[in-house]
Amino acid sequence: MKKKQLLTSFVPMILTATLLLVAPAIRSAFYQAINIDNDNAGLKIPAGFNVTIIAETGARPRHLVVTPNGLIYIKLARPNKEGKAILVLKQAADGKATIISGFGNYGGTGIYLKNGYLYASSNQEVFRYKVNANYEVINPNEPEKIITGLKMGRQHETKSIVLDNAGNIYVNIGAYSNSCQEKDREKGSMGIKGCPILDSAGGIWMFKADKPNQTYKDGVRYTTGLRNVVGLDWNQQLNQLFVMQHGRDQLHDIFPDMYTTKESALLPAECMYALKKGDNAGWPFIYYDQLQHKKIVAPEYGGDKKKEGDKSIIDPVVAFPGHLAPNGLLFYTGNQFPERYKNGAFIAFHGSWNRAPEPQAGFYVVFQPFKNGKPDGQWEVFADGFSGSPEKTASGRVDHKPCGLAQGPDGSLYVTDDTKGALYRISYKK
Repeated sequence: MKKKQLLTSFVPMILTATLLLVAPAIRSAFYQAINIDNDNAGLKIPAGFNVTIIAETGARPRHLVVTPNGLIYIKLARPNKEGKAILVLKQAADGKATIISGFGNYGGTGIYLKNGYLYASSNQEVFRYKVNANYEVINPNEPEKIITGLKMGRQHETKSIVLDNAGNIYVNIGAYSNSCQEKDREKGSMGIKGCPILDSAGGIWMFKADKPNQTYKDGVRYTTGLRNVVGLDWNQQLNQLFVMQHGRDQLHDIFPDMYTTKESALLPAECMYALKKGDNAGWPFIYYDQLQHKKIVAPEYGGDKKKEGDKSIIDPVVAFPGHLAPNGLLFYTGNQFPERYKNGAFIAFHGSWNRAPEPQAGFYVVFQPFKNGKPDGQWEVFADGFSGSPEKTASGRVDHKPCGLAQGPDGSLYVTDDTKGALYRISYKK
């Protein structure tokens, strides 16, 4: 064989071998290029982070979980047009997610994955589904009902859930009232003595995670005095439950001679609590004033904006501005983000509706640094711009509202939007 022919015959083999060696790197670079959204889906985030909308659900997604192999389960506020309220999404190599199936005919918010089971809640019950080694639900049409008969009113009806490491499940049962008045949300109406609502709502209840058909008598009122909790998570460093409370509304509307519209727009705080069994956060008898840094007796119960609440009522560990509606809480345990984010808390603020005539606010995801399991330093806005513009934020007529948070197996952060149904993934590139 001539020298020229010999070289010609070897060239394809050399190219093939070279491609085999570099193909993984090429694929990686290719997928990274696809993943990049040049405008970060319209969001403002810290340098080095990237945001992509990976799916449009066409529904109202609330909380979600991402399995260790990347499957996504999303709980819908109400069933979609196909009658399904839990969506299953599969992610492609480029990160985009496609709805592959759905099940469950009940709306709600709560969903959680633990010890081989997917847990999900309606507004009155909690179910669980066995998953296989690939985290696929085995019995989508035959869930095991583990809790039933939970109180549901016309407000704060959703049941958020989280599990600890000892076989217990915690359920928020929101108070079906703003401030436990004789006439709810009516001007000048005073509080009901003792607030009987607290016997079955306005707190966190603890049940066994594996016992079927539990009712109130089988559970424990773990903590009381919480008006409504949508975002909650288990802090693994402290082995402790953390929650975000939605503070009460309409101080000016109900007591216009005592509170200005501006005070009503700012107060009370949206509070993060670190909870232990038996704790009392004080609703409806007090609210937390983040400006005075004090627990203040509610006007419905004889307060005058200065009188302080009982010392036995716990203080929040962080107090955020009022009416921002914290709907998601997640302690970040991944390794993808910079070290300062490790074990800190992300909070999804759904945004306000009742700050007028002041501008509405929120509609963002914030980060609260933690150290040794406790808040350390000031919170900061992490991802902003869900609303679409500052003008849309101020009016409250926004494009998207962040709601649920989840961490992917690679350390990415997932955020649901329960207004137009978008699913965001936030990643960091070193």
